[in-house]
Amino acid sequence: MTKWIDFLKEEGISQEIIKDIELFNETHRSKDVYKSRIPDPKYLYYGKDTWEKALCSILAGENILLAGPKATGKNVLAQNLAAVFERPIWDVSFHINVDASWLIGTDTYDGEKVVFRQGPILKCALNGGFGVLDEINMARNEALAVLHSVLDFRRVLDVPGYERTSLDDATRFIATMNYGYAGTRDLNEALCSRFAVIDMPVISDDDLKRLIMREFPDIRKDICDQFTYLYKEIEKKAESAQITERALDLRGLLDAISLMRKGIKSGPAISMCIVNKTFDSYERKLVQDVVDARIPADLDRKVIFA
Repeated sequence: MTKWIDFLKEEGISQEIIKDIELFNETHRSKDVYKSRIPDPKYLYYGKDTWEKALCSILAGENILLAGPKATGKNVLAQNLAAVFERPIWDVSFHINVDASWLIGTDTYDGEKVVFRQGPILKCALNGGFGVLDEINMARNEALAVLHSVLDFRRVLDVPGYERTSLDDATRFIATMNYGYAGTRDLNEALCSRFAVIDMPVISDDDLKRLIMREFPDIRKDICDQFTYLYKEIEKKAESAQITERALDLRGLLDAISLMRKGIKSGPAISMCIVNKTFDSYERKLVQDVVDARIPADLDRKVIFA
């Protein structure tokens, strides 16, 4: 927990909020059997304003909807929040085949008798977990309807044929949604009203540099700056609709740097992790031109890393 407190202080989070987090963690201890579900995130989320909104919402007992375009760190923030509050996490990725029985649970035969197999929402509710509802705007209405009593003031879950279940006091749900993806749609008003909605901003230049430097502490500062400018130029082209968002891939940028550290030169690494994710030849040429203007194709790890 100490490393998270230190990180929140670095982000400028107030001492009052940090004290409330420590009190929450002291009051709500995770069961030992589920401690392996407490995440240890690979990446950290940067952005003081968003951190404060999310932390205060959790402390106030709210569920959160993280909404925004691609590459704004929605899932990274969700994982970070579970780690800060030391809560086990249950991930639910919504798609067309997710139904109520998959979320809550269903009767099944264990070889000897019929037993009830708990679904992720019920397990999360009973054990004070953080439920990450990924791409919630891809879910079917029938699946979302079972969440209404879980997400509002009632904080209960009625399992047909079984007892009414109250949520553990520490249970929170963090939903994520992207704008404009195929298969997505707007959330209905009833569901949206049950969340505190945080509009996720794009990562700033300074925060992107901090992210790269923390992940690759031995990278040369001038090279880090060039990778930052490259990402931001791709971002601008995507915002102006010159290219699609396929090439706007923050994970891809970090993966490319990881490949360079392992010995692949900059040109092939960036092609594999960024450029080749655009399948239209004209668009790929535009992205490649941006890359060529910023990053020489023959940089090796001796040049990139100090």
